[in-house]
Amino acid sequence: MFDLLYPSDPAPRLPRPTFSNPGIQTVEAEELLPIIEPGGLVIGQATRSYCHSGSKLLHPVVHLHLVDREGRIYLQKRADTKDLLPGYWDTAVGGHVSYGESILEALYRETGEELGLTAFNPVFLEAYRWETARDNEFVCVFAAVGHPVLDPDPAEVSDGRWWTQEEIDAAVGKDILTPNFAHEFGRIRDRLAALL
Repeated sequence: MFDLLYPSDPAPRLPRPTFSNPGIQTVEAEELLPIIEPGGLVIGQATRSYCHSGSKLLHPVVHLHLVDREGRIYLQKRADTKDLLPGYWDTAVGGHVSYGESILEALYRETGEELGLTAFNPVFLEAYRWETARDNEFVCVFAAVGHPVLDPDPAEVSDGRWWTQEEIDAAVGKDILTPNFAHEFGRIRDRLAALL
């Protein structure tokens, strides 16, 4: 499984100061994310907003796919207040790794925050790079099998339901699913089926 390697001293805060931007850094309430090399070495830290500003800093995220014994996949509908792709259907859980966390710590934290689920057995499927015009993420993908009782946080999730693979296939390319989920599902669908 992929994990992060943190330096013994805190990694430098990014962006670094320049002549035109002396970098007066104040204490911010915004979450700090680890900035990594593709192998997992943490080389810096930056705010979430800076990472999503087109800076192209590579930062890790976690995704969890929930699959029931009938082969259905739980998807969440992103809350309308989300700054990125509000109202789209997405992976059951998706979130950023906070600076100082391991990949598994972030996975359990995000799953608890988004779905109220804390008891599950994640299986690591893969890690890959996902780059858009505003983002550069290193996605660590997990799956869990079961049909747990979920308690979605309405600030994160506006709806959630179990989808058949045929329903997902029919929704691809129709502005219903997030592009990242559609891409990822195509990569892992056979591995999800193999877990059953």
